[in-house]
Formats: sequence, C-alpha cells, structure tokens
Amino acid sequence: MAAAVAGGVTSLVCLPDTEPVLDESGLVKMLRFRAEKLNQAHVYPLGALTRKLEGATLTEMVELTEAGCVGFSQAEVPLANTQVMQRAMQYASTFGYCVWLRPQELFLGKGVAASGALATRLGLSGVPVVAETIALHTIFELMRATGARVHLCRLSSAAGVALVRQAKAAGLKVSCDISINSLHLTDADIGYFDSRARLNPPLRQQRDRDALRAGLLDGTIDALVSDHTPVAEDAKALPFAESEPGATGVELLLSLALKWSQDSGVSLVRALQVITSGPAGVLGTALGKRQGRVGRLMEGGLADLCIFDPQGAWTVQPGALHSQGKHTPFSGYELPGRVRCTVIGAQVGFANFHVKA
Repeated sequence: MAAAVAGGVTSLVCLPDTEPVLDESGLVKMLRFRAEKLNQAHVYPLGALTRKLEGATLTEMVELTEAGCVGFSQAEVPLANTQVMQRAMQYASTFGYCVWLRPQELFLGKGVAASGALATRLGLSGVPVVAETIALHTIFELMRATGARVHLCRLSSAAGVALVRQAKAAGLKVSCDISINSLHLTDADIGYFDSRARLNPPLRQQRDRDALRAGLLDGTIDALVSDHTPVAEDAKALPFAESEPGATGVELLLSLALKWSQDSGVSLVRALQVITSGPAGVLGTALGKRQGRVGRLMEGGLADLCIFDPQGAWTVQPGALHSQGKHTPFSGYELPGRVRCTVIGAQVGFANFHVKA
C-alpha cells in the first residue's frame, strides 16, 4: 500500500492468491476492511474461480461479488480442466461477471525462460509461444460457447497480440493487459543468469516486445500493469532456474509508462491513458456506483490524484523503494516522472515536495 501511493497509484486490483486464498466472502470483507483501515489506496479484490485455487469446485461468485469482488481469477494457477473452465465461464456469464485469466497452457508453461536461442545457450528450460497461443485459442472457443467476458492478464508474445486483435474484430468481449517488464525488456536482459529478470511471463524476444508496444499504442491492449510481485531476498538469491519469479513494480508503473512515451514518441495522453482510464474501463460495471468516476479527471469524480514532475528524473535504488520486495530488473535505471503528491479521496496519502537547491 505504501509503495502504491509512493508511485502515484491510487487503486489496486488484488489477485486472489493471498494467504488465505480469497475464495470466501468473509475473507474478501476482511481484506477490504484492512485496506480501508490503512487509508492509502483503493483495493479491488478478485475472487478465486475455484476453491483454494485447486481447480475442481467452483466458488460462490454471487456471494463473493456481494462482498466486494470485481471479477474472478485463478491468478498464476492455470485451469487444466477445460470443463471446469467452461462451467466457470457459464456461471460468470449468467451474472455478467468478468473472468480474469492468465493465458498459459499448464504443461508447456513450466519452463523458466522464453524458448529461443538465449535460453538454449544458457541451458534454461523454455516456455514456447504456443504455451500462450494454445491457451488463447481454448479461452476464445469457450467464450464463443458461453458468451463470457474475459480479461487476459499479461500477454507476452506477438502471436498472442495478433490473436487478441482478431478476437476483438470478431466481437468477442475480451480485454487484455501487459506488464511493464514485457513492455521494456527482452530475454537478453537475463544477462548472465540475473535472477532479477526471472519473471512470469518470461521475457521474450525483441519482435515480441515490439508487437506489445504496437498493440498498446493502437488499443488492442487495454492496459499497462505493474505486475507487482515482490519476492523475498532468500528466494531471489538462488540460481536463476531455482529462484522465485517476480519483481517489485508498482512504484515504477508511472515512470515506465512515461519512459515508453519518450522512447517511442507516444503522446503523453496515451501513456497516461493506459495506466488510468484504460484499467478503469476494464473494471467497467464491476465498479458499481464508482463506474465513470475513476481513472479520469472530471467534475463529480473521485478525488484520486497524482501530481508528478515529468522532467524530474530519478534513479531506481532498491534500498529506497517502499515495497517489502526490493528486487527489480530496472535497478539502476534513470527514469522520468518524480511523484510529488498522491491524493486518495481528497486526502494526501504521499507527499514529496522537497526539492534540492
């Protein structure tokens, strides 16, 4: 929460793979109560599709929605049983809920790096592009059969972007996002087994990164996300293939969106859209009374604001980050956009107006 406001982020979507898993209404209410008590950022929880994320018994989506869930997900746990996925989509479609899925086939997705020349040279087990595209084909067929609305989390490949573009053109109710890591980095950034670049989805080749950037620019991709997955020191200190995937990211989201704008000549307006109104549009009706009042500046909207200096460069120093997890592949990068103030519901949640003479 502290890391979010330090990065200018006023709202967070929380995956259900917390401890304990968000598969009961009481747990969701507890999470929301704790978040509201901290009074630092709005938290929108996703409920689990299945009990304990084990992939067999569906949760009570109606009860979870009444408790405050904005959608349903399996987080990083792929549903191997397509019948369960079909039933989950039918349930969600009946009530107009959105299903959030990470498109990755269970067995092909067990590697530690993107398949390619670099993974082969380093002797790392690979995750082929077809691990993503096979999952996408399955999801799209089930969407056609059930009429469900699906949000795809963290696309990673050029082929995946092409399939989403086709699905949108065909009228499927699909949206998607990509992570700040995939937007800026490639598998070459693994370097000599740098575990800070051990991520899920894995970093892919430059052609994939270029396609992700193009998709974000033309609207095929709806949102840019931090993929904030802080990892403990001990879990990152292991050899690359044994280390835990993930990186801190929420404090870097704004700055890396601005860096994309600078590097690619993208307008500032578009760079801000993909981290504000774009994500709010994905949540859509799940926001209830707040729909139309978040993710944009407007009269009568929520007073959630970030004031930043677009020319104020800063260097990513892990020790200075507010997140409990300090590991990021952007360590040492000089980034644009220094956050000066974050306002949550008209209350100042973070302030940094000190400027050196």
